[in-house]
Amino acid sequence: MPDHTQPRRATAWMRRTAVEEVEGLDTSGHSPLEPGRLYRRIIGKDDRARPVSDEELAALGDPMAVELFRAGTFPTTVQDLLSALPATAAASRKVYLISEAGQIPPDAIGERDMRFAITIAVGGGQVDLLVSTQAGGDPEEGFLQVAAWDPAARVFNFYARSESSWVWAGNSWHALDPDSRGKGCFDSHVNGSVVMKELRIPWINWQSERATIQLAEDDPLRHDQLFQQVIGAQRLELTVRSLITRWTAARLAAVTANGVVDHPDRLLRHLFTSTTVNLTSTDRQSSNITADDPELMPPTGFWLNQDVLFDDLRLSTQAAPPRAAASQYVAGLTRFGFRLEETFSAFLQPGDTFFAFVVPEAAHEDNEVVRQMVRKGLVSARFAACVLMVDFPNPVFSPARSHLMQYVPTAPTKTVELCDKVAQAISDAARTLPADSPEGRFAAHWQVSDDAWRTVFGQRVDAYLRKVTERIRTESGFDDYVRLAESRRRQFRLMKLNEFELTLPVTDIPPDAPPLAMREDATVAELS
Repeated sequence: MPDHTQPRRATAWMRRTAVEEVEGLDTSGHSPLEPGRLYRRIIGKDDRARPVSDEELAALGDPMAVELFRAGTFPTTVQDLLSALPATAAASRKVYLISEAGQIPPDAIGERDMRFAITIAVGGGQVDLLVSTQAGGDPEEGFLQVAAWDPAARVFNFYARSESSWVWAGNSWHALDPDSRGKGCFDSHVNGSVVMKELRIPWINWQSERATIQLAEDDPLRHDQLFQQVIGAQRLELTVRSLITRWTAARLAAVTANGVVDHPDRLLRHLFTSTTVNLTSTDRQSSNITADDPELMPPTGFWLNQDVLFDDLRLSTQAAPPRAAASQYVAGLTRFGFRLEETFSAFLQPGDTFFAFVVPEAAHEDNEVVRQMVRKGLVSARFAACVLMVDFPNPVFSPARSHLMQYVPTAPTKTVELCDKVAQAISDAARTLPADSPEGRFAAHWQVSDDAWRTVFGQRVDAYLRKVTERIRTESGFDDYVRLAESRRRQFRLMKLNEFELTLPVTDIPPDAPPLAMREDATVAELS
Protein backbone atom coordinates (compact mmCIF):
# COMPACT_ATOMS: atom_id res chain seq x y z
CA MET A 1 0.00 0.00 0.00
CA PRO A 2 1.20 3.58 -0.55
CA ASP A 3 3.12 5.45 2.11
CA HIS A 4 0.60 7.99 3.40
CA THR A 5 3.21 9.96 5.34
CA GLN A 6 4.41 11.29 1.98
CA PRO A 7 2.76 13.99 -0.12
CA ARG A 8 0.25 12.83 -2.68
CA ARG A 9 2.14 11.71 -5.77
CA ALA A 10 -0.23 9.39 -7.62
CA THR A 11 -3.66 9.54 -9.11
CA ALA A 12 -6.48 11.05 -7.09
CA TRP A 13 -7.74 7.62 -6.07
CA MET A 14 -4.50 6.85 -4.26
CA ARG A 15 -5.40 9.20 -1.43
CA ARG A 16 -6.86 7.84 1.81
CA THR A 17 -10.29 9.24 0.99
CA ALA A 18 -10.38 7.30 -2.22
CA VAL A 19 -9.33 3.71 -1.70
CA GLU A 20 -8.20 3.24 1.89
CA GLU A 21 -11.09 5.20 3.39
CA VAL A 22 -13.44 3.59 0.88
CA GLU A 23 -12.62 0.30 2.53
CA GLY A 24 -11.90 1.27 6.11
CA LEU A 25 -8.43 -0.12 6.81
CA ASP A 26 -7.79 -2.20 9.87
CA THR A 27 -4.92 -1.41 12.23
CA SER A 28 -2.47 -3.48 10.19
CA GLY A 29 -3.06 -1.33 7.12
CA HIS A 30 -4.71 -4.16 5.22
CA SER A 31 -8.14 -4.10 3.65
CA PRO A 32 -10.88 -5.79 5.69
CA LEU A 33 -12.79 -6.49 2.48
CA GLU A 34 -13.42 -10.10 1.58
CA PRO A 35 -11.37 -11.21 -1.45
CA GLY A 36 -13.19 -11.91 -4.67
CA ARG A 37 -16.17 -9.63 -4.09
CA LEU A 38 -17.49 -6.33 -5.39
CA TYR A 39 -18.23 -3.66 -2.81
CA ARG A 40 -19.95 -0.30 -2.98
CA ARG A 41 -18.63 2.84 -1.31
CA ILE A 42 -19.65 6.21 -2.70
CA ILE A 43 -17.84 8.81 -0.62
CA GLY A 44 -20.32 11.28 0.80
CA LYS A 45 -23.23 8.84 0.53
CA ASP A 46 -21.98 5.63 2.16
CA ASP A 47 -20.38 5.54 5.60
CA ARG A 48 -18.37 2.45 4.73
CA ALA A 49 -18.01 -0.20 2.07
CA ARG A 50 -20.70 -2.86 1.78
CA PRO A 51 -21.07 -5.80 -0.59
CA VAL A 52 -22.94 -5.11 -3.82
CA SER A 53 -26.15 -7.14 -3.87
CA ASP A 54 -27.10 -9.46 -6.72
CA GLU A 55 -29.78 -6.98 -7.76
CA GLU A 56 -27.31 -4.10 -7.79
CA LEU A 57 -24.79 -6.12 -9.79
CA ALA A 58 -27.48 -7.03 -12.32
CA ALA A 59 -28.20 -3.31 -12.74
CA LEU A 60 -24.58 -2.53 -13.63
CA GLY A 61 -24.34 -2.92 -17.39
CA ASP A 62 -20.76 -1.91 -18.16
CA PRO A 63 -18.06 -4.33 -19.41
CA MET A 64 -16.47 -4.78 -15.97
CA ALA A 65 -19.77 -5.88 -14.45
CA VAL A 66 -20.99 -7.92 -17.40
CA GLU A 67 -17.77 -9.66 -18.46
CA LEU A 68 -15.96 -10.00 -15.14
CA PHE A 69 -17.86 -9.43 -11.91
CA ARG A 70 -21.03 -11.34 -12.89
CA ALA A 71 -18.79 -14.26 -13.86
CA GLY A 72 -17.06 -14.19 -10.48
CA THR A 73 -13.83 -12.80 -11.92
CA PHE A 74 -11.97 -10.25 -9.78
CA PRO A 75 -8.56 -9.58 -11.39
CA THR A 76 -5.72 -8.42 -9.18
CA THR A 77 -3.42 -7.12 -11.92
CA VAL A 78 -3.94 -5.20 -15.13
CA GLN A 79 -2.80 -8.21 -17.16
CA ASP A 80 -5.34 -10.40 -15.37
CA LEU A 81 -8.02 -7.85 -16.19
CA LEU A 82 -7.09 -7.65 -19.86
CA SER A 83 -6.85 -11.42 -20.18
CA ALA A 84 -10.32 -11.88 -18.70
CA LEU A 85 -11.96 -9.75 -21.38
CA PRO A 86 -13.35 -11.34 -24.56
CA ALA A 87 -10.63 -12.13 -27.09
CA THR A 88 -12.20 -9.70 -29.56
CA ALA A 89 -11.49 -6.80 -27.19
CA ALA A 90 -7.73 -7.11 -27.62
CA ALA A 91 -7.84 -5.81 -31.17
CA SER A 92 -9.25 -2.47 -30.03
CA ARG A 93 -6.79 -1.99 -27.17
CA LYS A 94 -4.75 1.22 -27.14
CA VAL A 95 -2.04 1.88 -24.54
CA TYR A 96 -0.73 5.32 -23.53
CA LEU A 97 1.98 6.45 -21.12
CA ILE A 98 2.20 9.53 -18.88
CA SER A 99 4.66 10.83 -16.31
CA GLU A 100 5.21 14.34 -14.99
CA ALA A 101 8.86 13.35 -14.57
CA GLY A 102 8.99 11.73 -17.98
CA GLN A 103 11.31 14.34 -19.51
CA ILE A 104 13.66 14.45 -16.53
CA PRO A 105 16.76 12.27 -17.03
CA PRO A 106 16.18 8.95 -15.22
CA ASP A 107 19.38 9.30 -13.20
CA ALA A 108 18.35 12.74 -11.89
CA ILE A 109 15.25 11.67 -9.97
CA GLY A 110 14.00 8.58 -8.17
CA GLU A 111 10.35 7.55 -8.40
CA ARG A 112 8.87 8.87 -11.65
CA ASP A 113 5.19 8.01 -11.20
CA MET A 114 4.70 6.58 -14.67
CA ARG A 115 1.19 5.38 -15.46
CA PHE A 116 -0.49 3.52 -18.27
CA ALA A 117 -3.85 4.62 -19.62
CA ILE A 118 -5.55 1.86 -21.61
CA THR A 119 -8.67 2.19 -23.76
CA ILE A 120 -10.71 -0.75 -25.04
CA ALA A 121 -13.91 -1.13 -27.05
CA VAL A 122 -15.18 -4.32 -25.42
CA GLY A 123 -18.63 -4.07 -26.97
CA GLY A 124 -17.27 -3.12 -30.37
CA GLY A 125 -17.46 0.33 -31.91
CA GLN A 126 -16.77 3.06 -29.37
CA VAL A 127 -14.41 2.81 -26.41
CA ASP A 128 -16.30 1.60 -23.33
CA LEU A 129 -13.49 0.66 -20.92
CA LEU A 130 -10.67 2.90 -19.65
CA VAL A 131 -8.02 1.50 -17.33
CA SER A 132 -5.48 3.48 -15.32
CA THR A 133 -2.60 1.71 -13.59
CA GLN A 134 1.00 2.23 -12.61
CA ALA A 135 3.68 1.47 -15.17
CA GLY A 136 6.39 -0.70 -13.70
CA GLY A 137 6.79 -2.10 -10.22
CA ASP A 138 4.70 -4.85 -8.63
CA PRO A 139 1.34 -4.92 -10.48
CA GLU A 140 -0.38 -6.40 -7.43
CA GLU A 141 0.74 -3.53 -5.22
CA GLY A 142 0.11 -0.64 -7.59
CA PHE A 143 -3.21 1.07 -8.15
CA LEU A 144 -5.70 -0.28 -10.69
CA GLN A 145 -8.72 1.86 -11.56
CA VAL A 146 -11.38 1.65 -14.23
CA ALA A 147 -14.01 3.88 -15.78
CA ALA A 148 -16.51 1.77 -17.73
CA TRP A 149 -19.37 2.92 -19.93
CA ASP A 150 -22.80 1.41 -19.29
CA PRO A 151 -24.70 1.64 -22.61
CA ALA A 152 -28.09 0.99 -21.01
CA ALA A 153 -27.83 3.45 -18.14
CA ARG A 154 -25.69 5.78 -20.30
CA VAL A 155 -23.22 6.53 -17.52
CA PHE A 156 -19.64 5.80 -16.58
CA ASN A 157 -19.18 3.48 -13.61
CA PHE A 158 -16.00 4.00 -11.59
CA TYR A 159 -14.15 1.09 -9.97
CA ALA A 160 -10.94 0.61 -7.97
CA ARG A 161 -9.21 -2.64 -7.08
CA SER A 162 -8.42 -3.22 -3.42
CA GLU A 163 -6.03 -6.14 -3.05
CA SER A 164 -8.21 -9.08 -4.24
CA SER A 165 -11.54 -7.29 -4.17
CA TRP A 166 -13.05 -4.36 -6.08
CA VAL A 167 -14.97 -1.27 -5.02
CA TRP A 168 -17.65 0.44 -7.08
CA ALA A 169 -17.19 4.15 -6.30
CA GLY A 170 -20.32 5.42 -8.08
CA ASN A 171 -21.39 6.54 -11.52
CA SER A 172 -21.51 9.75 -13.51
CA TRP A 173 -24.64 11.02 -11.80
CA HIS A 174 -23.00 10.73 -8.39
CA ALA A 175 -20.40 13.26 -9.54
CA LEU A 176 -23.22 15.80 -9.81
CA ASP A 177 -25.01 14.87 -6.58
CA PRO A 178 -24.27 17.45 -3.85
CA ASP A 179 -23.59 14.70 -1.30
CA SER A 180 -20.82 13.07 -3.33
CA ARG A 181 -19.69 15.89 -5.61
CA GLY A 182 -15.95 16.51 -5.36
CA LYS A 183 -15.39 13.49 -3.10
CA GLY A 184 -13.56 10.23 -3.70
CA CYS A 185 -12.96 9.66 -7.39
CA PHE A 186 -15.15 12.67 -8.14
CA ASP A 187 -12.50 15.08 -6.90
CA SER A 188 -10.93 14.62 -10.34
CA HIS A 189 -13.84 13.22 -12.36
CA VAL A 190 -15.76 16.27 -11.18
CA ASN A 191 -18.43 16.12 -13.87
CA GLY A 192 -18.77 12.36 -14.13
CA SER A 193 -16.71 11.92 -17.27
CA VAL A 194 -13.23 10.72 -18.15
CA VAL A 195 -10.30 13.06 -17.55
CA MET A 196 -7.25 14.02 -19.57
CA LYS A 197 -5.93 17.21 -18.00
CA GLU A 198 -3.44 17.90 -20.79
CA LEU A 199 -5.90 17.44 -23.63
CA ARG A 200 -4.46 19.68 -26.30
CA ILE A 201 -1.25 19.52 -28.32
CA PRO A 202 1.55 19.08 -27.20
CA TRP A 203 0.02 16.75 -24.54
CA ILE A 204 2.43 18.09 -21.95
CA ASN A 205 3.45 15.02 -19.94
CA TRP A 206 2.33 12.24 -22.26
CA GLN A 207 4.30 10.13 -24.67
CA SER A 208 3.20 11.59 -27.99
CA GLU A 209 4.27 12.63 -31.44
CA ARG A 210 5.85 15.67 -29.76
CA ALA A 211 7.84 13.99 -26.98
CA THR A 212 9.18 10.60 -25.90
CA ILE A 213 9.29 9.72 -22.21
CA GLN A 214 12.87 8.97 -21.21
CA LEU A 215 13.82 5.56 -19.82
CA ALA A 216 17.16 4.27 -18.60
CA GLU A 217 18.71 1.66 -20.86
CA ASP A 218 18.32 -0.98 -18.15
CA ASP A 219 14.81 0.02 -17.07
CA PRO A 220 12.74 -3.19 -16.73
CA LEU A 221 9.76 -1.31 -18.13
CA ARG A 222 11.30 -1.63 -21.59
CA HIS A 223 10.38 -5.34 -21.50
CA ASP A 224 6.82 -4.77 -20.28
CA GLN A 225 4.24 -5.95 -22.82
CA LEU A 226 2.07 -2.89 -22.26
CA PHE A 227 4.99 -0.51 -22.66
CA GLN A 228 5.81 -2.12 -25.99
CA GLN A 229 2.26 -1.29 -27.14
CA VAL A 230 2.37 2.41 -26.18
CA ILE A 231 1.19 4.85 -28.86
CA GLY A 232 0.99 8.64 -28.94
CA ALA A 233 -1.42 10.63 -26.78
CA GLN A 234 -2.73 12.46 -29.84
CA ARG A 235 -4.96 9.40 -30.33
CA LEU A 236 -6.13 9.50 -26.72
CA GLU A 237 -7.17 13.14 -27.07
CA LEU A 238 -9.68 12.19 -29.77
CA THR A 239 -11.03 9.35 -27.64
CA VAL A 240 -11.42 11.49 -24.53
CA ARG A 241 -13.17 14.25 -26.45
CA SER A 242 -15.65 11.75 -27.92
CA LEU A 243 -16.33 10.20 -24.50
CA ILE A 244 -16.99 13.59 -22.92
CA THR A 245 -19.37 14.33 -25.78
CA ARG A 246 -21.14 10.98 -25.24
CA TRP A 247 -21.73 11.52 -21.52
CA THR A 248 -22.73 15.17 -22.00
CA ALA A 249 -25.31 14.19 -24.63
CA ALA A 250 -26.71 11.49 -22.34
CA ARG A 251 -26.82 13.90 -19.42
CA LEU A 252 -28.61 16.68 -21.29
CA ALA A 253 -31.08 14.26 -22.84
CA ALA A 254 -31.95 12.94 -19.37
CA VAL A 255 -32.31 16.28 -17.60
CA THR A 256 -34.43 17.88 -20.35
CA ALA A 257 -36.55 14.85 -21.29
CA ASN A 258 -39.81 16.18 -19.87
CA GLY A 259 -39.26 19.79 -20.89
CA VAL A 260 -38.24 20.80 -17.36
CA VAL A 261 -34.72 21.12 -15.90
CA ASP A 262 -34.84 20.11 -12.24
CA HIS A 263 -31.49 21.67 -11.35
CA PRO A 264 -30.70 24.48 -13.82
CA ASP A 265 -27.75 25.60 -11.71
CA ARG A 266 -25.98 22.27 -12.27
CA LEU A 267 -26.00 22.92 -16.02
CA LEU A 268 -25.38 26.66 -16.13
CA ARG A 269 -22.43 26.51 -13.75
CA HIS A 270 -20.47 25.20 -16.76
CA LEU A 271 -21.03 28.58 -18.42
CA PHE A 272 -20.69 30.87 -15.41
CA THR A 273 -17.87 29.13 -13.50
CA SER A 274 -14.83 26.90 -13.97
CA THR A 275 -15.98 23.54 -12.63
CA THR A 276 -12.57 22.21 -13.69
CA VAL A 277 -9.77 23.15 -16.09
CA ASN A 278 -7.42 21.71 -18.65
CA LEU A 279 -3.72 22.51 -18.80
CA THR A 280 -2.17 23.91 -21.96
CA SER A 281 1.22 25.22 -23.05
CA THR A 282 3.20 26.36 -26.04
CA ASP A 283 4.48 23.58 -28.30
CA ARG A 284 8.07 24.78 -27.84
CA GLN A 285 10.49 22.84 -25.64
CA SER A 286 11.59 25.32 -23.00
CA SER A 287 15.21 24.15 -22.82
CA ASN A 288 15.64 24.74 -26.56
CA ILE A 289 14.43 28.36 -26.53
CA THR A 290 17.19 30.96 -26.84
CA ALA A 291 17.09 34.75 -26.83
CA ASP A 292 17.75 34.78 -30.58
CA ASP A 293 14.86 32.45 -31.42
CA PRO A 294 11.67 33.48 -33.24
CA GLU A 295 8.82 34.88 -31.17
CA LEU A 296 7.03 32.63 -28.68
CA MET A 297 3.25 32.33 -28.87
CA PRO A 298 1.63 31.69 -25.47
CA PRO A 299 -1.42 29.42 -25.71
CA THR A 300 -4.49 31.27 -26.94
CA GLY A 301 -6.47 29.72 -24.08
CA PHE A 302 -4.49 31.93 -21.71
CA TRP A 303 -6.05 35.06 -23.21
CA LEU A 304 -9.66 33.91 -23.72
CA ASN A 305 -11.93 30.92 -24.26
CA GLN A 306 -11.10 30.44 -27.92
CA ASP A 307 -13.02 27.18 -28.34
CA VAL A 308 -16.40 28.65 -27.45
CA LEU A 309 -15.99 32.27 -28.56
CA PHE A 310 -14.36 31.50 -31.90
CA ASP A 311 -15.28 27.95 -32.88
CA ASP A 312 -18.78 27.63 -31.42
CA LEU A 313 -20.20 31.15 -31.17
CA ARG A 314 -18.28 32.30 -34.27
CA LEU A 315 -17.42 35.84 -33.22
CA SER A 316 -16.20 37.95 -36.12
CA THR A 317 -12.53 38.49 -35.32
CA GLN A 318 -9.40 39.49 -37.23
CA ALA A 319 -6.64 39.91 -34.66
CA ALA A 320 -3.76 37.43 -34.59
CA PRO A 321 -2.76 35.64 -31.36
CA PRO A 322 -0.23 37.66 -29.32
CA ARG A 323 3.43 36.69 -29.49
CA ALA A 324 6.25 37.43 -27.08
CA ALA A 325 9.92 37.96 -27.80
CA ALA A 326 11.88 34.81 -27.03
CA SER A 327 14.42 37.01 -25.26
CA GLN A 328 11.73 38.17 -22.83
CA TYR A 329 10.82 34.57 -22.03
CA VAL A 330 14.43 33.50 -21.50
CA ALA A 331 15.18 36.52 -19.30
CA GLY A 332 11.96 35.94 -17.36
CA LEU A 333 13.01 32.42 -16.40
CA THR A 334 15.92 33.89 -14.43
CA ARG A 335 14.15 37.04 -13.27
CA PHE A 336 11.31 35.05 -11.69
CA GLY A 337 13.41 32.07 -10.59
CA PHE A 338 11.56 29.42 -12.61
CA ARG A 339 12.36 25.87 -11.52
CA LEU A 340 10.96 22.37 -11.19
CA GLU A 341 10.86 21.39 -7.56
CA GLU A 342 9.62 18.33 -5.70
CA THR A 343 9.78 18.21 -1.91
CA PHE A 344 9.10 14.46 -1.92
CA SER A 345 12.44 13.67 -3.56
CA ALA A 346 14.35 16.93 -2.90
CA PHE A 347 14.58 17.27 -6.68
CA LEU A 348 15.31 20.74 -8.07
CA GLN A 349 16.02 21.75 -11.66
CA PRO A 350 16.25 25.37 -12.84
CA GLY A 351 13.95 26.36 -15.67
CA ASP A 352 10.43 25.80 -16.93
CA THR A 353 8.45 22.64 -17.59
CA PHE A 354 9.45 20.61 -20.66
CA PHE A 355 7.02 22.56 -22.84
CA ALA A 356 7.08 26.26 -22.10
CA PHE A 357 4.43 28.34 -20.35
CA VAL A 358 2.00 25.82 -18.87
CA VAL A 359 -1.26 27.45 -17.75
CA PRO A 360 -4.85 26.44 -16.94
CA GLU A 361 -7.42 27.01 -19.68
CA ALA A 362 -11.19 26.62 -19.94
CA ALA A 363 -12.06 22.94 -19.56
CA HIS A 364 -13.30 20.96 -22.53
CA GLU A 365 -15.88 19.44 -20.14
CA ASP A 366 -17.38 22.87 -19.42
CA ASN A 367 -17.19 23.95 -23.05
CA GLU A 368 -18.91 20.77 -24.25
CA VAL A 369 -21.87 21.34 -21.93
CA VAL A 370 -22.18 24.94 -23.20
CA ARG A 371 -21.85 23.74 -26.79
CA GLN A 372 -24.61 21.16 -26.42
CA MET A 373 -26.90 23.49 -24.46
CA VAL A 374 -26.72 25.94 -27.37
CA ARG A 375 -27.35 23.21 -29.93
CA LYS A 376 -30.37 21.94 -28.00
CA GLY A 377 -31.75 25.45 -27.64
CA LEU A 378 -31.53 25.34 -23.86
CA VAL A 379 -29.68 28.65 -24.06
CA SER A 380 -29.14 30.79 -27.13
CA ALA A 381 -25.74 31.46 -28.65
CA ARG A 382 -26.32 35.14 -27.91
CA PHE A 383 -27.00 34.42 -24.23
CA ALA A 384 -23.83 32.33 -23.92
CA ALA A 385 -21.82 35.09 -25.57
CA CYS A 386 -23.30 37.75 -23.29
CA VAL A 387 -22.24 35.75 -20.23
CA LEU A 388 -18.71 35.00 -21.48
CA MET A 389 -18.13 38.59 -22.55
CA VAL A 390 -18.76 39.81 -18.99
CA ASP A 391 -15.14 38.88 -18.24
CA PHE A 392 -13.76 37.27 -21.40
CA PRO A 393 -10.08 38.16 -20.67
CA ASN A 394 -10.29 35.71 -17.75
CA PRO A 395 -11.36 32.41 -19.31
CA VAL A 396 -10.87 30.56 -16.00
CA PHE A 397 -11.47 31.43 -12.35
CA SER A 398 -13.56 34.53 -13.13
CA PRO A 399 -15.19 36.04 -10.00
CA ALA A 400 -17.30 38.32 -12.20
CA ARG A 401 -18.96 35.48 -14.10
CA SER A 402 -19.26 33.35 -10.98
CA HIS A 403 -21.02 36.27 -9.27
CA LEU A 404 -23.87 35.95 -11.77
CA MET A 405 -24.67 32.39 -10.68
CA GLN A 406 -26.89 33.87 -7.97
CA TYR A 407 -29.43 34.68 -10.68
CA VAL A 408 -29.64 31.12 -11.98
CA PRO A 409 -32.70 29.30 -10.60
CA THR A 410 -32.14 26.23 -8.45
CA ALA A 411 -35.78 25.09 -8.64
CA PRO A 412 -37.27 23.15 -11.59
CA THR A 413 -37.61 25.42 -14.62
CA LYS A 414 -39.13 24.87 -18.04
CA THR A 415 -36.43 24.54 -20.67
CA VAL A 416 -38.10 27.08 -22.97
CA GLU A 417 -38.08 29.68 -20.19
CA LEU A 418 -34.63 29.15 -18.69
CA CYS A 419 -32.53 31.47 -20.85
CA ASP A 420 -34.93 34.43 -20.72
CA LYS A 421 -35.59 33.92 -17.02
CA VAL A 422 -31.91 34.23 -16.13
CA ALA A 423 -31.36 37.15 -18.51
CA GLN A 424 -34.32 38.99 -17.04
CA ALA A 425 -33.19 38.43 -13.46
CA ILE A 426 -29.73 39.80 -14.19
CA SER A 427 -31.09 42.73 -16.17
CA ASP A 428 -33.53 43.63 -13.40
CA ALA A 429 -30.73 43.66 -10.85
CA ALA A 430 -28.54 45.78 -13.12
CA ARG A 431 -30.93 48.73 -12.90
CA THR A 432 -29.70 49.56 -9.40
CA LEU A 433 -26.04 48.63 -9.89
CA PRO A 434 -23.06 50.36 -11.54
CA ALA A 435 -22.65 49.94 -15.27
CA ASP A 436 -19.30 48.18 -14.77
CA SER A 437 -20.77 45.60 -12.37
CA PRO A 438 -21.12 42.06 -13.74
CA GLU A 439 -24.86 42.63 -13.89
CA GLY A 440 -24.42 45.93 -15.70
CA ARG A 441 -22.05 44.43 -18.23
CA PHE A 442 -24.37 41.54 -18.99
CA ALA A 443 -27.37 43.85 -19.32
CA ALA A 444 -25.50 46.02 -21.81
CA HIS A 445 -24.54 42.96 -23.83
CA TRP A 446 -28.13 41.73 -23.79
CA GLN A 447 -29.23 44.93 -25.47
CA VAL A 448 -27.07 44.26 -28.53
CA SER A 449 -29.29 43.11 -31.38
CA ASP A 450 -29.36 39.54 -32.56
CA ASP A 451 -27.86 40.43 -35.93
CA ALA A 452 -25.03 42.54 -34.49
CA TRP A 453 -23.64 40.80 -31.40
CA ARG A 454 -21.09 38.64 -33.23
CA THR A 455 -19.60 41.72 -34.88
CA VAL A 456 -19.77 43.95 -31.79
CA PHE A 457 -18.25 41.36 -29.47
CA GLY A 458 -15.69 40.36 -32.09
CA GLN A 459 -14.50 43.95 -32.37
CA ARG A 460 -13.96 44.07 -28.62
CA VAL A 461 -11.99 40.83 -28.71
CA ASP A 462 -9.87 42.17 -31.57
CA ALA A 463 -9.15 45.40 -29.69
CA TYR A 464 -8.18 43.42 -26.59
CA LEU A 465 -5.82 41.08 -28.45
CA ARG A 466 -4.15 44.02 -30.19
CA LYS A 467 -3.55 45.67 -26.82
CA VAL A 468 -2.12 42.42 -25.45
CA THR A 469 0.17 42.22 -28.50
CA GLU A 470 1.47 45.72 -27.73
CA ARG A 471 1.99 45.11 -24.00
CA ILE A 472 3.58 41.66 -24.23
CA ARG A 473 6.44 43.13 -26.26
CA THR A 474 7.45 45.33 -23.31
CA GLU A 475 9.28 44.02 -20.28
CA SER A 476 6.67 45.33 -17.86
CA GLY A 477 3.83 43.86 -19.91
CA PHE A 478 5.50 40.47 -20.26
CA ASP A 479 6.25 40.38 -16.53
CA ASP A 480 2.61 41.17 -15.77
CA TYR A 481 1.53 38.18 -17.83
CA VAL A 482 4.05 35.92 -16.09
CA ARG A 483 2.55 37.02 -12.76
CA LEU A 484 -0.96 36.43 -14.10
CA ALA A 485 0.00 32.95 -15.29
CA GLU A 486 1.47 32.14 -11.89
CA SER A 487 -1.66 33.48 -10.17
CA ARG A 488 -3.80 31.05 -12.19
CA ARG A 489 -1.36 28.22 -11.46
CA ARG A 490 -1.73 28.94 -7.75
CA GLN A 491 -5.48 28.58 -8.12
CA PHE A 492 -5.00 25.30 -9.95
CA ARG A 493 -2.76 24.04 -7.14
CA LEU A 494 -5.70 24.45 -4.75
CA MET A 495 -7.77 22.04 -6.83
CA LYS A 496 -7.89 18.29 -6.14
CA LEU A 497 -6.97 17.89 -9.80
CA ASN A 498 -3.46 19.02 -8.85
CA GLU A 499 -1.81 15.70 -8.11
CA PHE A 500 1.93 16.12 -8.75
CA GLU A 501 4.40 18.80 -7.76
CA LEU A 502 6.19 18.51 -11.11
CA THR A 503 3.08 19.31 -13.16
CA LEU A 504 3.78 23.04 -12.89
CA PRO A 505 6.90 25.16 -12.43
CA VAL A 506 7.72 26.99 -9.21
CA THR A 507 8.76 30.65 -9.19
CA ASP A 508 10.01 33.20 -6.67
CA ILE A 509 6.60 34.90 -6.70
CA PRO A 510 5.33 34.48 -3.11
CA PRO A 511 2.67 31.80 -2.75
CA ASP A 512 0.52 34.27 -0.81
CA ALA A 513 0.70 36.98 -3.49
CA PRO A 514 -2.70 38.55 -4.21
CA PRO A 515 -4.72 36.81 -6.96
CA LEU A 516 -4.62 38.64 -10.28
CA ALA A 517 -7.03 39.19 -13.15
CA MET A 518 -6.68 40.43 -16.71
CA ARG A 519 -8.51 43.57 -17.75
CA GLU A 520 -9.97 44.26 -21.17
CA ASP A 521 -7.36 46.99 -21.68
CA ALA A 522 -4.68 44.24 -21.39
CA THR A 523 -3.46 45.41 -17.98
CA VAL A 524 -3.30 43.13 -14.97
CA ALA A 525 -4.87 44.04 -11.64
CA GLU A 526 -5.20 42.54 -8.18
CA LEU A 527 -8.56 41.04 -7.40
CA SER A 528 -10.30 42.94 -4.64
